[in-house]
Amino acid sequence: MFTIKEQKTVCEILPTENNGRNSEGDFITLKDGTIMFAYSRYNSADGEDDDACDIAALFSYDNGESFTDGRILIKATDFGVKNLMSVTLRRMCNGDLGVFFLKKELNGNSEVILCRSDDEGKSFYKTTKCVPATFPAYHVMNNCRVLKTEDNKLFIPVALHRKGENSNGELDFDYYAFCLLFMSEDDGETWRELPHKFTNPAPHSETGLQEPGITEFKNGTLYTYFRTDCMCQYESFSCDSGRTWSAVSPSQFTAPESPMLIMKNPYSGKFYAIYNPVPNYNGRKIPEDFFHAGRTPIVLRESDNGTHFSDLAIIEDDEDRGYCYPSLYFLDEKTILTSFCSGGKEDGSCLNKTTIKKIKI
Repeated sequence: MFTIKEQKTVCEILPTENNGRNSEGDFITLKDGTIMFAYSRYNSADGEDDDACDIAALFSYDNGESFTDGRILIKATDFGVKNLMSVTLRRMCNGDLGVFFLKKELNGNSEVILCRSDDEGKSFYKTTKCVPATFPAYHVMNNCRVLKTEDNKLFIPVALHRKGENSNGELDFDYYAFCLLFMSEDDGETWRELPHKFTNPAPHSETGLQEPGITEFKNGTLYTYFRTDCMCQYESFSCDSGRTWSAVSPSQFTAPESPMLIMKNPYSGKFYAIYNPVPNYNGRKIPEDFFHAGRTPIVLRESDNGTHFSDLAIIEDDEDRGYCYPSLYFLDEKTILTSFCSGGKEDGSCLNKTTIKKIKI
């Protein structure tokens, strides 16, 4: 039976007057054993999605018991924009530290960028545009999302939203999205868009497929999953390295409009899903004066093979808070670091505060 033996909060990144939001991060262990947590640090009071934002970092020198020494890792102004967000950290095949993030252009387009460092984040010697590889648009990639497969392919799942102008001539985006995959077979040097486009078969859906994730099962099967407004995550499978995919369909993971994350523990080979399991059904109580879209509780489930998952174990369940945009990082077979947005009314939004927890299972 899967249970959480112990969990403790080791860091809370709170909003302040000129830093109204801290969100969407990921972990990596540096070569000297230090654990780095990189995240989206907003430089405004409100912390709206498109406000000024840099990539910041905190460091743990005691195996995840505490995080200190905050600093800016990558500045948006270095790219001529005001917003960089949604971080994934990966160790590249050549030993580089790879930092993936969204770069938002002022014209509404967005790109996924890979910055490479050969001195563990002190500096970055190369920048690669991963998405788009074909045409400009508004792409969304969540944090902790880039998959590195057993044969060292890299996959980036993104949602694509059409952009245009509203009746006032202002930049606007279609809430409905479809999803794409981008792949690299040369350690992130070059990227190509895979031909398959994932669409939501539900005719009543207003979200389409949003905020996709991807993982690899033990037999090499690729599994994609998508946020929807259909009371669950949707899913699709590929048995041929992403060339063809099964029809998108509802999954076993009930959910509100909130992203899920599934990661493999490299020490045990087991899979873990972290998500919000209670959908926004008709009649569910959701506070009107506080945005969290029903994103509570947040739970963890375990699987030996990635298909049959255990009963859920609750991480947080405060009805007055929202928990979303998680990351998972494994220190050993039984120890997990996780981060997630965890704001309440005093923070202005569920997105504005980030909590880091250390979990023993």
